[in-house]
Amino acid sequence: MDHDKVLALYDRQMRREARPDEPGARVERVGGVVRQVGPVGGWVLWSDLDEENADAVIAEQARFFGASGLEVEWKTYGHDRPADLPARLIAAGFVAEETETLLVADAAGLAVDVAPPDGIRLLPVTDEDHIKLVEEVHDRAFDGGRTSIGHQLRRQLAHDPATVPAVVALHGDEPVSAARLELHPGTDFASLWGGGTVPEWRGRGIYRSLVAFRVEIAVAHVFSYVHVDASSYSRPILERLGFVALGTTTPYVLQAPGQDVARNSSTLDTKNAGSSSQG
Repeated sequence: MDHDKVLALYDRQMRREARPDEPGARVERVGGVVRQVGPVGGWVLWSDLDEENADAVIAEQARFFGASGLEVEWKTYGHDRPADLPARLIAAGFVAEETETLLVADAAGLAVDVAPPDGIRLLPVTDEDHIKLVEEVHDRAFDGGRTSIGHQLRRQLAHDPATVPAVVALHGDEPVSAARLELHPGTDFASLWGGGTVPEWRGRGIYRSLVAFRVEIAVAHVFSYVHVDASSYSRPILERLGFVALGTTTPYVLQAPGQDVARNSSTLDTKNAGSSSQG
């Protein structure tokens, strides 16, 4: 894989030319940034800034989202400019979240013949009962802190079910792992999100089978690449499967006016729900 070429393609298709990825959202290109404004939150997806204009543009985005009453996440990448963009965001009141690794793989080159462990079956998520199973996994995988993955799945499956396949792993009737895939029409990329395995089932190969399940869907839909914002937990597993690191990504969050310091889990969580608790 030509790392520079693929990273440039990712920047262009997934950031500069981004399309709205949820119902009711719009993508705007203004003031050196590409931003998405959604019903419950906003995201800065890409920026073209320099040392002279960065502070003014950051202040304008903070003002815009503050006036809209929306929490905003500015998603930075290690190669973004200016080099001190993270420090400037912090100075403007943004709070850094966990840094993850941008991993990308040639979809057709990944092994998809990874069977689930004995006693585990994989169930595509297609209805409300299945979504509740995914929510149960996330409750247990993330120490009782339910993310908004259920809300995300309900919203997207209702409006565009073909682009958001999800899967839950069952041991008998017990849900033990779950993850989702987003297909991005008009791009070369599919993305893996929302992966979680309950603690007692980690380390048994379930996550690898969920990756293979989703990659096979991406290949069937003729996507060239699969990407993941990987945590330190999932990165080694994904690299063993053939993913390569193209850089890092760190979200910086600015709370909505009057919002508690604790991040509102009903708004932005699933944008960053990568592969944080796997096995």
